Amino acid sequence: MLREVLSTLSPSDGEVFLDGTFGAGGHTRALLEAANCRVIALDRDQTAIALGADLVAAMNGRLVLLQERFSNLDTAAQRLGFKSLDGVLLDLGVSSMQLDQGERGFSFRHDGPLDMRMGGEGPSAADIVNEWPEADLSRVLSALGEERRARAVARAIVQARLESPISRTGQLAEIIRRVVHARPDQIDPATRSFQALRLLVNEELEEVARGLHAAERILKPGGRLAVISFHSLEDRIVKTFLTARARAASPSRHQPDVAKATPTFELNQKKAMAASDEEVRENPRARSARLRVAVRTDAAIPADDPLAGLMAGIPSLDRSRRR
Repeated sequence: MLREVLSTLSPSDGEVFLDGTFGAGGHTRALLEAANCRVIALDRDQTAIALGADLVAAMNGRLVLLQERFSNLDTAAQRLGFKSLDGVLLDLGVSSMQLDQGERGFSFRHDGPLDMRMGGEGPSAADIVNEWPEADLSRVLSALGEERRARAVARAIVQARLESPISRTGQLAEIIRRVVHARPDQIDPATRSFQALRLLVNEELEEVARGLHAAERILKPGGRLAVISFHSLEDRIVKTFLTARARAASPSRHQPDVAKATPTFELNQKKAMAASDEEVRENPRARSARLRVAVRTDAAIPADDPLAGLMAGIPSLDRSRRR
């Protein structure tokens, strides 16, 4: 959704933007070519950072590329001397580059080690499927993958690992396909379970929540926020946050004389934008993309967290206990 992103962020000479998900560098390059602006680009993946070295050199100081989680985007910008930013872009999820590299273990379409870690730190997907209790696996597959047969898949994983460790993506995919049968014109039966594991391993939904708060803190009044999500769980977090922050908070019934909080964001559009038919034809992965945009006001940030209730029900590495 490159055209839509550029239209939303509308870069001008002298402005400073942050691309929190550098990937292959397409959005960053487009921003730098659209105006004489500066871009701070972040990525958790060391491979993406290494591949971006040529673009950094070509931009003669207008691009800084850091290996960092986008949940820390505000502190990353401040370390570089920027107290505020004119725009923030978050293109969520796994990149095509990562999906296409079998050795990274993100995709069942390319057999490789069952890893899935974007930054290489923390437990891998193999650690989770081989060590976590059946009940925890079932909850993760259901909540993060929306897999209807989560219990059956978790049971099959536990039974299979009794015979030998599950260490390859192809091995796990085959276990899942024995339980979740393929249907014509539908996604591969392993898709939802692989999504769930990837989201858990990389704490992606927590990253989204923290990244939205970080963007709210660092954007200057009039600063633009653009977020592209690829599935309902991500988009629900983005929509919940922006809708809450664009709506004036009502005073407590216990303190009716307290003034309403001023919204911290204005929504350019209430509904998310979808990729054009032309883009979907050129890139089928764009068919599920949703873009939400907002503009920062000059209001102070409220103390409440509009995502607290939503995030409490999402499985995470911190809240899951291996027995």
